Amino acid sequence: MHYYPNPAAGLNVHDVNAAIEEAFAEHGRGKVQMPPKLYIQFEQGDFRTMPAYIPSLSIGGVKIVNVHPENPARGLPTVMALTIILNPETGIPEAVLNATLLTDLRTGAAGAVAAKYLSPKREIVLGVVGSGRQAQAQVSAIAAELSIRELRVWSRKEENAREFCTKFPGITCSPGELREVCDCDVLTTTTPSREPIIRNEWIREGTHINAIGADAPGKQELDPAILSRAQVFIDDRDQAVHSGEINVPLKAGLFSEEQISGTLGDVVLGRKGRRSEKEITVFDSTGLAIQDLAIANIAMKSGNFISLRFP
Repeated sequence: MHYYPNPAAGLNVHDVNAAIEEAFAEHGRGKVQMPPKLYIQFEQGDFRTMPAYIPSLSIGGVKIVNVHPENPARGLPTVMALTIILNPETGIPEAVLNATLLTDLRTGAAGAVAAKYLSPKREIVLGVVGSGRQAQAQVSAIAAELSIRELRVWSRKEENAREFCTKFPGITCSPGELREVCDCDVLTTTTPSREPIIRNEWIREGTHINAIGADAPGKQELDPAILSRAQVFIDDRDQAVHSGEINVPLKAGLFSEEQISGTLGDVVLGRKGRRSEKEITVFDSTGLAIQDLAIANIAMKSGNFISLRFP
């Protein structure tokens, strides 16, 4: 098993994955407070506010995060974030964290947890669509849970896919066309696409898909016919309906809420899961505020990422 910690983070990937898994379990138990994200739209992007409270960790707070797809052309990250942690007893601010890298890591961890429980195999061929920071976070986190025998990567620019492969020297990695990349055991999609780029006929029986890119209204990466063939697991119903991979097919009448198989929390708790090796499964990830609190809890204990403390 290859383990790829992110040295810039100073956090252990296994610890992050475990913390995010437990956050999903608490969500499945109904023991968190977390209203849906609130979106503010700009001309070239948006920002979201994401409040939550996890009583078992005695931690509450809010993350403010932007998504600006054109930022890489400006030399800026697509996603940047700030998390404010409040003391549940007094309301006093305990910390302000630069959550840009933490957002990458916690989203990668969600994909890793989904793959851990829903992958048809323990040793996998991993297909990655997109070659940005989130794609890298997904591979690093999944590598801590499953053995990646081969990595196949697609990017709109082939040179980006080749550069991506150099980040994982311990794994056989190759750029490929979209159809070739989709011929895998676990497929992770991490693009900002607003129209399907993954065709139904490219997905074979037994594939697990982490649909990561669709996290705002109007975004989608998968042919809706894939959803109809699969067991679809979401992170949170309200957020998924509003802005997940299923949001466009729902509005178009190509998918219904009744077709949702359950949440990732249900899967972690053993209530739901893969029923056969031939079944297709999809994890529709929108990103939850409880994930941000869970990783903030680790970061605060490590002393990293804290830019301001209050007495």
